[in-house]
Amino acid sequence: MGMSTALLTDRYELTMLDAALRDGTASRRCVFELFGRRLPGGRRFGVVAGTGRLLSEIADFRFDDAELAYLRDNDIVSPATVRYLEGYRFGGTISGYREGELYFPGSPILTVEGTFAEAVILETLALSILNHDSAVATAAARMSIAAGDRPLAEMGSRRAAERSAVAAARAAYIAGFSATSNLEAGRSWGIPTMGTAAHAWTLLHDSEEDAFRSQIDALGTDTTLLVDTYDIRQGVETAIRVAGTGLGGVRLDSGDLPTVAASVRRQLDELGATETKITVTSDLDEFAIAALAASPVDAYGVGTSVVTGSGTPTAGMVYKLVARQGVDGGWVPVAKASTSKASIGGRKAAFRRRADGVATAEVVAVADGFDEVDPPSAHPDARPLQTVLVDHGDTDAAHLGADGVTAARAHHLRVREELPVMALALSRADPALPTVYEVSEA
Repeated sequence: MGMSTALLTDRYELTMLDAALRDGTASRRCVFELFGRRLPGGRRFGVVAGTGRLLSEIADFRFDDAELAYLRDNDIVSPATVRYLEGYRFGGTISGYREGELYFPGSPILTVEGTFAEAVILETLALSILNHDSAVATAAARMSIAAGDRPLAEMGSRRAAERSAVAAARAAYIAGFSATSNLEAGRSWGIPTMGTAAHAWTLLHDSEEDAFRSQIDALGTDTTLLVDTYDIRQGVETAIRVAGTGLGGVRLDSGDLPTVAASVRRQLDELGATETKITVTSDLDEFAIAALAASPVDAYGVGTSVVTGSGTPTAGMVYKLVARQGVDGGWVPVAKASTSKASIGGRKAAFRRRADGVATAEVVAVADGFDEVDPPSAHPDARPLQTVLVDHGDTDAAHLGADGVTAARAHHLRVREELPVMALALSRADPALPTVYEVSEA
């Protein structure tokens, strides 16, 4: 168990809890749904990420003495609510899309079932994690598609808040990146790490040659040398003279990359270093990577763009009550009707309809009467999208830790193959799949 996450919460969640405990509605069974009304940034699909992190944080959602003292001393909630929170444990059920899954407008990404009291206070925690991580993963997936078979390394820690950097590295890896420069992400989530030297290393030494010789002495000839501190052509010549034609790689971090990469490739080949790889790392995003598709580049390093969602830093997801138990014990679908912000009430089941292995639609079945939803057998031409993540308070460990990350990455790369070709384009457009709502007949 880690540090309490209970105060990673907006105050209004606790004021609602306080009032619900007073009027007796806190114990009503409720269903909350986390979804996105649209795909921000004109993206054609979204990628679910952060689920494993959220499940771990829910396990640590406890109000310990310090949290309770803060709430009591600042009169944030009543003494009765403080007493309720002393024993708070989420004992409900959470189902949702597997981490790494694709999503579209209206996809029921997460469904939280429990009492109003235990479910309402998870809103901010769930949204802050899934909105951030899914935005990063969606951008990373677009970069991975643009890169094709060439590996991508995430190296944006210096462009994000310290804990956000770890989460971003995790999300990028799930969405197709092959490594990260962030050591905490490597330790916490089992992500391969990489990193050699920056320009400071070259500038530290009396000459570029001295810097290269020292790096090779320390790391061997399989290392990657940064050759653009001074003159690139001279840097490449020096690198091969010092390391020999078996040098592992050179890195380019400046200049007109398509032109520079082509020039460096010719020079390396002329020097006999035909197997030396070229890595580029200068302010790349999915568009720059796509522009380098025809260039003799072997790998990419991406920083700022991936950790900030490539211009779309949040996925825009919301967390809404969609059903509650009525006074008669039956279920009542509820929905927000606000202009441009409407929701659809009722419990939902989601399926990805396919034809010849290619996805054609996101089917969301809304339960008629709520208690039952469509089973997979009702949609033989579709793949069911939801799985139970937490069952009456017990978390499925398969989604946690490094093993959960590995499974999410494998799942993402597999389901991405279902996308129609038009979904792979980088231009702004409508979602690649329509979302079709069907009233369940179960």
